[in-house]
Amino acid sequence: MAAPRFTDQLNVQIGNEFAAHNQYLACAVYYDALTMPQLAGFFYGQALEEREHAMMMVQYLLDTDAPVQIPGVDAPVATFDDIVAPITLALEQERKVTAQINELTRIAREEYDFASEQFMQWFIKEQVEEVATMSDLLTVVTRSKDDVNAIEDWVAREQGGADADPTAPPAAGAAG
Repeated sequence: MAAPRFTDQLNVQIGNEFAAHNQYLACAVYYDALTMPQLAGFFYGQALEEREHAMMMVQYLLDTDAPVQIPGVDAPVATFDDIVAPITLALEQERKVTAQINELTRIAREEYDFASEQFMQWFIKEQVEEVATMSDLLTVVTRSKDDVNAIEDWVAREQGGADADPTAPPAAGAAG
């Protein structure tokens, strides 16, 4: 069984992942309203990814016979000053999630909960990718904020759908 200190914090992280899901939905809707379908689609996809992360955590708790608690989340930021603001927020959020993932890994290590520490390794790798993606996107959108079509072209070209990661932990409710 996973260490209770770890599982308690993992339940908190499930809420953080669902909050990120909602925040990315708000970003997607903002870009959709501006008729920026590529950025909207990117953020809709990011929202689904965050939900999937939460469900991976749920499945891990189920697999380890730990209690699962789905916490409520605050409303996301839904109004933005300009097209750069949602991405700035997203990068800050990804950096915060990275710190949360690192803290969970530290707790698992301190508790000698090697299975939980191993579970967290995929999320560490994922966070490196997420921060890099948002950082690149922020650079492009900041540079091209007066040329929406250039931004849309870049997102279409560079942020196309990636194949599923076969090393990802299973998610609760996933078919297969």
